This record gives sequence, structure tokens and C-alpha cells, in this order.
Amino acid sequence: MSSYDDLFPQENEQPASQNNRSFDKEAWKQQKQEQREMVYSLIDDTAQTVAKDGTAFQKYLDVQSRFDRYSVANALLILAQKPDATRIADFDTWKEQGTYIRKKESGFFILEPGEEYQRDDGTVGISYNPKKMFDISQTGARKRETPTYPDDRTRIKALMDHAPVPIRISDTLQEGTNALYLPETREIHIRKGMDAGNIFRSLSQELAHAQMDKGDGSYSRSNYVFHAYCVSYMLCKQYGVDTNGYRFDRAPQMLKGMESQEVRNELSVIREAVGEISGRMNRMITEQRQQKRQEIER
Repeated sequence: MSSYDDLFPQENEQPASQNNRSFDKEAWKQQKQEQREMVYSLIDDTAQTVAKDGTAFQKYLDVQSRFDRYSVANALLILAQKPDATRIADFDTWKEQGTYIRKKESGFFILEPGEEYQRDDGTVGISYNPKKMFDISQTGARKRETPTYPDDRTRIKALMDHAPVPIRISDTLQEGTNALYLPETREIHIRKGMDAGNIFRSLSQELAHAQMDKGDGSYSRSNYVFHAYCVSYMLCKQYGVDTNGYRFDRAPQMLKGMESQEVRNELSVIREAVGEISGRMNRMITEQRQQKRQEIER
């Protein structure tokens, strides 16, 4: 009878795969620290780039509109490393989905929440750690199909759904003004007889003003014109409305002289307003699709 004892390591013998090498924790910590410093430096550098270049700023808005659930910092990281990304996941997640990463693809970093820690002032903070991601274009998976958008009427109804202020048709708006948010009365007036595209573009911009107004009487429209314009652009990108008329040449003027963190704060105001409006829209559109599905199944 054959003996298979030679397949197993002898007592006190280390498996060959370990090569008698122990895990170097200090080297690992040093590597992680270097990665963290690189990532935060890249965030700061990219924030400064989008603040000084209108084309780069528009590309940032495109990335953030595709990854609306990601933080501003992570959208900046995607812009810097993989600006054409459409769907990302880490190595293990792709593997769980039965998808392999193509050879020689190096991936790119975003930040993910780590452990909580206590600051010197007693408050609790969260550490963020670099995490390597891969876009679907770096895998063997089929690329995502072209998105399907709601029809014009559904799109506009979703935009109006649970709006923070009343929306009224108007015959008295000044020439060249298609819609207007009035902070004094907290309502939006919109011009009669416009086509669907102009309704969505103008109404989304005024809804952004209404969304950013806290209702305490301190709202200044002039301080948020640029933010609302960006919100409207991002909503149009998300829901398939033409954006050819949008221009971001003024972005460097609006963000001139700001530090990287200040730029990120301004971008966060835009992101949060988009998130509130698109969240309401998605809920309505999802409910409507579910109702139609149920009707078909009956």
C-alpha cells in the first residue's frame, strides 16, 4: 500500500508556503500610512484642480452625479484616478459576483470608514482607510447597459414630488426667467407653456434654492446661484435631460482663493442638495414602477 505521509509537514516543520517568514506588522502599518498620506494628498490636489479649471470642475460634477452616494472626497479620488468609471467594487466583491479582474489592472483607491476613536476634546471621530477598487471596465463582466430614463411627464412629476415648497404656474415672471424661487413667501413660480426640457432645467435649479434655504430668514439667493446651477446640471445628467447649455467657465471665479477643505465644503453643499432631491425622485419613480409591475402580474 502506498504511503502518503510525505504530503504532510513533519512535526515542528513550517509549511513551505510560509518560507519561515513571519508577518511584519510594522512594515504593513508603514505601507498603510504611506497609502493614506498619498490618498489625502491626491484629494487636496484634485480639489485645487477643479477649483481652477472649469472643464475639470464639470468632469467632477459628472463623476459625482454617477456616484451620488459617494462622498465628495471619494468622487475627487475617482476623478483623479478613473474618471470614466461607471460601476466600481473591490476585488472580493467582484469575485463574489463571479467576475474576474483582468491581468495587469492595478485598480485605484477610495476611502472607507474604519474604527471610531476619541479626539482630544472628547468627541468621537471615524478613521478612514484606503481601499483598492476596480471599475467594471477593468473586469471580464459585460459593461452596464445604457440606462433607461423615465418619460418627460414622469420625470417632471418626480421632480415636484414632496417638494419643500409649493410650485405655482405664473404669468408675471420677467422676460428670460423661466422659474423663480421666492424666499420671502417660500414658493416657486414657473412660466406657463414651456417644453419638458426647459421645465426640468429651470425647476430643478429653483428647487435647489428651496432645498438649501433653511427657512430662518437668512437665505441669500446670490450666495447660492452657482450651487443651484450645479445641482440642476447634475440632476439633468442623472435623469437624461439635455445639458448642452450648461457652462462652468465661472467655476474658478466662484472658488478662487479657497483652500482644499473649503472647496470640498462647497462641493458638499451641492452634493447634499442633489441627494435630497434625487432621493425623493427615485422613491416616486420606484413606487410607480412597482405599481405597474403589480398591475401586469394581476
